[in-house]
Amino acid sequence: MSHSPASQPAPADRPAGAPAATPAGDPAARTAGGTTGRPLRVLAAMSGGVDSAVAAARAVEAGHDVTGVHLALSTNPQSFRTGARGCCTLEDSRDARRAADVIGIPFYVWDLAERFRQDVVEDFYAEYAAGRTPNPCLRCNEKIKFAALLDRALALGFDAVCTGHYARVVERTGADGTVTRELHRAVDPGKDQSYVLGVLDAEQLAHAMFPLGDTTKDAVREEAERRGLAVARKPDSHDICFIADGDTQGFLARRLGSRPGAIVDTEGRQVGTHEGTHGFTVGQRRGLRIGTPAPDGKPRYVLDISPVDNTVTVGPADALDVTALTGIRPRWCGTPPVGSGSYTAQLRAHGEEVPVTAEFAADAGELRVTLQRPARGIAPGQAVVLYDGTRVVGSATIDRTRRRPEEPAPAS
Repeated sequence: MSHSPASQPAPADRPAGAPAATPAGDPAARTAGGTTGRPLRVLAAMSGGVDSAVAAARAVEAGHDVTGVHLALSTNPQSFRTGARGCCTLEDSRDARRAADVIGIPFYVWDLAERFRQDVVEDFYAEYAAGRTPNPCLRCNEKIKFAALLDRALALGFDAVCTGHYARVVERTGADGTVTRELHRAVDPGKDQSYVLGVLDAEQLAHAMFPLGDTTKDAVREEAERRGLAVARKPDSHDICFIADGDTQGFLARRLGSRPGAIVDTEGRQVGTHEGTHGFTVGQRRGLRIGTPAPDGKPRYVLDISPVDNTVTVGPADALDVTALTGIRPRWCGTPPVGSGSYTAQLRAHGEEVPVTAEFAADAGELRVTLQRPARGIAPGQAVVLYDGTRVVGSATIDRTRRRPEEPAPAS
């Protein structure tokens, strides 16, 4: 095999994993796995959708030695969503295999069902039982695609894992020649997935390849058609792949059972009942089944969930405004920041950015964030992801919030 153009030196501040149309100087080939001067051995995670298929094709076109792998994440794939609403079904596995055949790469199915159950599904149950609202897609990236999958790939001699996520890895070359890799937003704001990749650390980024970050979704579909990939017009996956019918409350109730309790207002007066705190999330309006109307006649929203005393507190919309939060279990996409700094923060998937002041309290292992303008309905368990421009600084799991000026600040 001849040397790939991707192994040639690249200029500073160049996006890694560039589109196949401009493979020359591809920085991903220069740094992923710490290799230079040769094509990389790349493991392409193929979900069965159009994005991962085109990403794998671009990695091949860039000169890399690519192997496709589909992750079997359920012991019973038929229990996962099908068609447009999933990414882990038998149908998806077959679509991934057909795409690998068209691209001309080896293809395997790896069984990670038990690891997925432990790290994603069980975490989902535990977080809701504790009154928090988890993001299972973010947890899957952290624990499965860039931990279990990446670990196995490196053990087998692969240099990088390639996925169809919409994000960019940008390399910066310092004055001393040292190259660092940064995670940045995708150029297509409507498809940007940097939020759910904010859990990746520097070592994981060193082995990550995101070839679609500089391309719009429409262009990816058009490219898939030119390449003869049958998934070119396959609808995107949505929602939670392991909840087959889309009924999250029912899914949780079957595992966590029924535990009736009170729904109370901000004064502590009971205004309704519930069958379990796990059926609610902060900011929820629908499905509260409150028989007593609010004094002002306005809708009420879930403000707080307390599994300890089994109560759900509801109140007006403006009581959802969050002005500060504390995050735990921070993860940094590079060197942790020192001191207080100005950033923007994304507080939910597809949420808008909010200007913030943030400080990492290393002694307490906490990220303390003050919002420059209130954000509504932020729930413990969700992720806060910090940005410096388009660069992802890092993330943390929201542990507690401050909603009203009279409430005490998050504890140190």
